[in-house]
Amino acid sequence: MTGAEMLVKTLEKNGVKVVFGYPGAANAPIIDRLSFSSIKHILTRNEQGAAHMASGYARVTKQPGVCTATSGPGATNLITGIATAYMDSIPMVALTGQVTTKLIGKDAFQEVDITGATLPFTKHSYLIKDGLDIPRVVNEAFHIAGTGRPGPVLIDFPMDLLKAEYDYPDSDDEDISIRGYKLINKANESQVKKVAEAIKSSKKPVILAGGGVVISGATAELRKFVKETDIPVVSTMMGIGTVPTNSPRYYGMIGSHGVKRANMIFNRADLVIVMGSRLGDRTVANVKGLEDSNKLVHIDIDPAEIGKNIQPYIPVVGDVKDVLEQLLPQIKGYKAGNSWIAEADELRQRFTHEPFSEDNGFVNPRYFLKVLSEKTKSDVYVTTEVGQNQIWCANYFTFLTPESLLTSGGFGTMGYGLPAAIGASAALDGAKPVIAVMGDGSFQMDLPEMGTMAQWDIPVKMVLFRNNRLGMVHEHQFLLYKSNYQAVEIDGSPNFEMLAKAYGFNSATVHENSRVGEAIDKMLADDKSYLLVVEVNPFEPTGDSLNEAALPKKEDN
Repeated sequence: MTGAEMLVKTLEKNGVKVVFGYPGAANAPIIDRLSFSSIKHILTRNEQGAAHMASGYARVTKQPGVCTATSGPGATNLITGIATAYMDSIPMVALTGQVTTKLIGKDAFQEVDITGATLPFTKHSYLIKDGLDIPRVVNEAFHIAGTGRPGPVLIDFPMDLLKAEYDYPDSDDEDISIRGYKLINKANESQVKKVAEAIKSSKKPVILAGGGVVISGATAELRKFVKETDIPVVSTMMGIGTVPTNSPRYYGMIGSHGVKRANMIFNRADLVIVMGSRLGDRTVANVKGLEDSNKLVHIDIDPAEIGKNIQPYIPVVGDVKDVLEQLLPQIKGYKAGNSWIAEADELRQRFTHEPFSEDNGFVNPRYFLKVLSEKTKSDVYVTTEVGQNQIWCANYFTFLTPESLLTSGGFGTMGYGLPAAIGASAALDGAKPVIAVMGDGSFQMDLPEMGTMAQWDIPVKMVLFRNNRLGMVHEHQFLLYKSNYQAVEIDGSPNFEMLAKAYGFNSATVHENSRVGEAIDKMLADDKSYLLVVEVNPFEPTGDSLNEAALPKKEDN
């Protein structure tokens, strides 16, 4: 069989059902052989979209998503999507075509060193040099991408090796053993014991739940731990939903775009138990304060993250699920003090306000998301773009499970949300609605992927917060640059409703809070993709720092 046939056979053995991609000469042998397999190849409108779709697919299925592109510009168009997956630890296998082996290094037409270009933000990468290695390499790629701390793996295939004939090797079914790749699962028992002792001696403990809780499949264990101990929980963006956001022990997302109550609880705690977070700059600003207080426990499966940004008081290298299973019997009978719970609850009451819902010519995005949560009973998948729409979703939509929020937390990639929604919807095959929440800036980075939705009949509900601005940068210029608005007003935007109609989708626009409920009902009742344009005040703040009633009215703009 050809190298391409060996590749496709090995993909099938690894359970691949869908590949997202765009064809070209160098990966044409792969596309050709996929047509004779059980694997569905979904043609995207851009290679970056293919990578984001693979990411969305992976986050729903918990299996590596697969994307493919041709050599040169096709491969480089994958780069942003690969880096996005890397920063959020999403399992992905990227298959790129390459010029023939004899042309590598000669600046041939559409040649690029894609393994070198992606080296800093792939978990591993391969350049195939012998066609007989294809099954082994593909098996290794899926193993590496999906185990330990997940991440993207890239395989580069010279087109002559894809076309050459080989005998499929008998060693394909052997157990995978990769020198230097050793998985860490069970944490050191003595370190876990220290954590248990620190918890029992603390008076104001708090748990910071990160994306590592989701990756390790430890949501049930965390919820049991919280129920047993009554310890308050705050989260990073990637940890939202590990404890339901309407739980009495969840107090919100922390960080520069988090909520005040969560940040205050985090800062007042005498013990911070970090579970699966890199503790990046957007999450924790006062690094020295945490280090000097001797109150930080850091649990992470990746030893490189321990002490990278903050030196912990008690470091624990291990899988969060295993650590929680070890901890539970050791803290049996422990309960967080009533005074600490009362203090946390008082902060929540003081800094939680019902969103403004009176009509003023615009829709309050917080109110919209509250109603959307109620109408869907939060039984949906929500993807976001990056900017204000992302922060509004993170802080105001009710997430009951962590899988329900698909967003680019680590890399902050505009143009992620719509293709990620397509990938998620393809994985769900209609089992649950998928809603893509977008700003009008980010939407115009990926709107051609509506063609992918139309071609493959993939239903995605699109909520477009339109303020005719790059909202977060506009706000940044208002606060820090004396309202010198430059390159943030999106003139020349299309009529989005007509654009949706051009792709065969229904749409509507809502201008008032009082019309939000019926607009959402109409969107959810549509069996196909649907675009709901939500008119938002251009000066709408990301947080709750301004009085909405005092915002400029439509006639003032």
